[in-house]
Amino acid sequence: MKVVIGLGNPGPEYDATRHNVGWWLLDRLAYEWDLPVFEREGRALVTEGSRNEEVFRIMKPTTFMNRSGQALSGLADLSGFLPEKDLLIVVDDAALDVGRVRFRPQGSPGGHKGLKSVSRALGSDEYGRLRIGVGVPTGNEELSDWVLSPMSEGDEDVILGLLPELVRGVEVWGIEGMETAMNNFNR
Repeated sequence: MKVVIGLGNPGPEYDATRHNVGWWLLDRLAYEWDLPVFEREGRALVTEGSRNEEVFRIMKPTTFMNRSGQALSGLADLSGFLPEKDLLIVVDDAALDVGRVRFRPQGSPGGHKGLKSVSRALGSDEYGRLRIGVGVPTGNEELSDWVLSPMSEGDEDVILGLLPELVRGVEVWGIEGMETAMNNFNR
């Protein structure tokens, strides 16, 4: 089983923010793959389905970004689950220009508090991630204000335009592996 977790914040006031692009991708993925409606399971909204004989579990933690790792507690119970090859965390990245995409097999959380929480919960930085560039803060704007604010219409259009390609990227990651996803989708 492959597990894809999109980090974000619950609540309608956060729907259109940069911090929730992980949820945007998971919603698009669930739509395109015709998955069942997300249902609450513990501290996450979860749906599940198969693609090319691989089972995908799709999760949106409802714990707020800084506590995202709390939603991972049930992963240890999955038979044969290995985070270093079976887990993909989808996050916004305010260090990447809008529309830049980075699949990575591991790495430090950098300044991303959601990734720090995930790493803490797993006791490791060895898990896949998909970073979606949401642009660098302009002027003297605080990073937290930047990621919790809506994007400009132009930036939002760029991200929304990427989603179909990223859905394919997630499928490639789950079926063909991280290296193939990196080679075909990083930009």
